[in-house]
Amino acid sequence: MASSSGNDDDLTIPRAAINKMIKETLPNVRVANDARELVVNCCTEFIHLISSEANEICNKSEKKTISPEHVIQALESLGFGSYINEVKEVLQECKTVALKRRKANSRLENLGIPEEELLRQQQELFAQVSEAMLVLMRVE
Repeated sequence: MASSSGNDDDLTIPRAAINKMIKETLPNVRVANDARELVVNCCTEFIHLISSEANEICNKSEKKTISPEHVIQALESLGFGSYINEVKEVLQECKTVALKRRKANSRLENLGIPEEELLRQQQELFAQVSEAMLVLMRVE
């Protein structure tokens, strides 16, 4: 279990992230600081448990990198099978977002125009639109 000493701090989930999740999940409920700390510790332990099991599954399959499939197998073997459908949905969302990012990055790279120049052009277009809007408003 993670404690507040030295290197163990690197092994916990950021408290701000947990606080945000708690607030989003329970917007009208006050949660004591010690309860928040307990949630952080539980989350950290859960991640360690799943990671360790996924690592064992990965090693048994003679792989060097833990894949999403190893994590899903770990959830099943540890009795968290009820989470698998939601985990698969989140995995698909992550893959979709990553693909969109790659496409957007490659489109920018293929333009051959530096990002600073694109930003300058964008600002120039915004200025032109603003001027056009002012002209239109005067006409009406």
